[in-house]
Amino acid sequence: MEFITQPWPWYIGGPIIAIVMLLLIYFGKSFGFSSNFRTICSAIGAGKSCDFFDFNWKAQKWNLLFLVGAVLGGYISVHFLSENQIPAISDATITKLQTMGFESAGKAYSPTEIFDTMSLKNIVLLLVGGLLVGFGTRYAGGCTSGHAISGLSDLQMPSLIAVIGFFIGGLLMVHVLFPLIF
Repeated sequence: MEFITQPWPWYIGGPIIAIVMLLLIYFGKSFGFSSNFRTICSAIGAGKSCDFFDFNWKAQKWNLLFLVGAVLGGYISVHFLSENQIPAISDATITKLQTMGFESAGKAYSPTEIFDTMSLKNIVLLLVGGLLVGFGTRYAGGCTSGHAISGLSDLQMPSLIAVIGFFIGGLLMVHVLFPLIF
């Protein structure tokens, strides 16, 4: 049981992802979580008023099942297979985050200052962040999992460009915008 409850090393998780991607390529499927939103909208009838949602959503049922499995798997792993695991981050990062007002750095899985207290600032940050992620996902033609895992496995140039953009955006957020917001 200890093997399941501990974080798995890269040499186990990596090959599992590679095997899944090879199977998807073999069966002519592509993976991405953001496409599930389009599938759900199409399934509830949005295709009647918008051409973007007018497609055979039943061909994507397997991806919806994968989404449900990921949500259930995450719930099971957090509530039954882990003991409040806190990610190991460097002392320098903890100190820097604490100077920004994040006293929970190194003590909690996610910053309790943002997710435990629903102040107006936190609600605005989460709403704006969600809108930007949604817009970026649609503008990039997919999410990080779709481009970085599936698209790169298929050797697609647009996915390589998108992944480079994701990294640049992440670096700008952490080093430029994050200190300005907090």
